[in-house]
Amino acid sequence: MKAAYFESAGKIDVRDVEKPKLKNSTDAIIRIVRACVCGSDLWWFRGITQRPSGLVGHEAIGIVDSIGSAVHQIKVGDFVVVPFTHGCGKCKICLAGFDGNCPNVEKGSNGGYQAEYLRAINADGALIKIPGQPEDYSSEMLASLTTLADVMPTGFHAADSAEVKAGDTVVVFGDGAVGLCAVIGAKLLGASRIIMMSRHEDRANLARDFGATDVIADRGEKAVEAVRSLTDGLGADAVLECVGTAQSIETAFQVARPGAIVGRVGLPHDMNYNPYMDQLFMKNIGIRGGIASVTSDVKNLLLEKVLDGSIEPGRVFSQTYKLEEIQAAYVDMDQRRTIKSLLALSD
Repeated sequence: MKAAYFESAGKIDVRDVEKPKLKNSTDAIIRIVRACVCGSDLWWFRGITQRPSGLVGHEAIGIVDSIGSAVHQIKVGDFVVVPFTHGCGKCKICLAGFDGNCPNVEKGSNGGYQAEYLRAINADGALIKIPGQPEDYSSEMLASLTTLADVMPTGFHAADSAEVKAGDTVVVFGDGAVGLCAVIGAKLLGASRIIMMSRHEDRANLARDFGATDVIADRGEKAVEAVRSLTDGLGADAVLECVGTAQSIETAFQVARPGAIVGRVGLPHDMNYNPYMDQLFMKNIGIRGGIASVTSDVKNLLLEKVLDGSIEPGRVFSQTYKLEEIQAAYVDMDQRRTIKSLLALSD
């Protein structure tokens, strides 16, 4: 089969590699229909973090090609979301709704989705059935279904972790695909005012379409002052941090009102929390968040909202590429020529 292969910082190509085989009785082999590039992939593409060369990608939808002997809830031919998480669906952690932290996950299993086929582990517990077949859906709907593998549930997880409720004023840091999906998540949970921090017109406009009521382009102290001016000087009821950098997290703490919760889903980078612990203590600010509960949140809410047209998270994909165009898909995201790159492998 053909698969995207990370060579070194700034360089990804397509290689012919062996098609994956069933390894465990709980595995399934998936023929990928749509995959995509994640903002977190750009950290190692830019050389900021280290990653060994090899197969890449962790978001996809596809058709079940074969299953292991212990797979009973998923069958060959099913159209499924393939989450970036792999919860077993049976342990105490999964049953509590934190399948992204399942302890029964095979080491090194997260990767290789940007390919024609993928070995999915814990198939019964992790995979999410989509009604019908790919040909039953428009290209726009297929794009929205692809977001359910990561960015839509991750954005929702930020809002859910921050305990957003009806009437809240929410601030969102990060105008990439996750931050934009966090706007959708905040609106789903009833926020009445959603302030998006964005300096890019295309992303700000999409945030408004998704439910943002205000956009602030400032950073640092000016951003803090702008938020306070919109919140009677008090700060936001909930803050959704979808970047992970020190500046974003520091500012998130500063714009949170006393008693607020900061929902964090940005992959952490260059951040030392120790200098801020006294500040958080004095303001009674809580911090929650982490790896999204993809299977739980998609099954319980998000798939339904995509299918009935209530939300259209697939609009975060501003360009579509073929697998052989994988280098351009990464470069265009890195250079902000696209918000998020969609890979169309088959129908």
